[in-house]
Amino acid sequence: MISTVIVAFSMFSAIPMPQTEWTNKSMRYALCAFPLIGAVIGALVCLWRFVCLRMEFSEWILAAGICVLPVLVTGGIHLDGFCDVCDALASCGAPEQKQAILKDPHCGAFAVIRLCTYFVASFALCAALSPTVPALWTLGLGFVFSRALSGFAVCRFPLARHTGLAHAFSAAADRRCAGRVLLLLAAAVGAAMAALGGLLGAVAVAAGLLAFWRCRVVAQRQFGGLSGDLAGWFVQRAELWMLLAAVMVQLAERTVLG
Repeated sequence: MISTVIVAFSMFSAIPMPQTEWTNKSMRYALCAFPLIGAVIGALVCLWRFVCLRMEFSEWILAAGICVLPVLVTGGIHLDGFCDVCDALASCGAPEQKQAILKDPHCGAFAVIRLCTYFVASFALCAALSPTVPALWTLGLGFVFSRALSGFAVCRFPLARHTGLAHAFSAAADRRCAGRVLLLLAAAVGAAMAALGGLLGAVAVAAGLLAFWRCRVVAQRQFGGLSGDLAGWFVQRAELWMLLAAVMVQLAERTVLG
């Protein structure tokens, strides 16, 4: 179990981990430990809010921290996939051409444009979000929710090719068992978001599921199957969509109460 967690954190985070041998046994349930990285991010976001309140930092510094913390914890591995998929989708080529673009280590103009747009939108939404207790529960658990769905997709969705990160983890995993664990975890976390976040949490869960459905459609129609880059693309989009949903609910509540 310890080796499984170490493998997951070594691959999907920038947190220093002790060295361990990557075997089929240690990788079999590594995807099940993937959502734990989201739990770390959520805990750090809550801790950052506490620090900002104690130090009386401005809402802009709080928003910047919430925006940057996920990147610092993950090392940007999901953003890398996000950029590759944005370049591939902008090519408007055949699935084979898009797959070739995903393998290209260079960063294209469309990836830079989408990445800048992503961070501007993320920072603006973080600044607009009122850091209430329901909002923080929703935001923190959302990092777990997106990773549980992403891991489930790697276990259960058809893969585009028999190489790459997604195939490596999918081939080594007990796909049926790991898929069930991740699906149950996603359902439990989604229920917790709705229970602790109220309407805000429920709408955020709906936004995350919508992003999940969109990922399935894009993977199948545009790329011929899922890949590691697409799984990362989904994580980034799901977290942004859930953040947008939370902000929209707060704005609607203010309008109604006002």
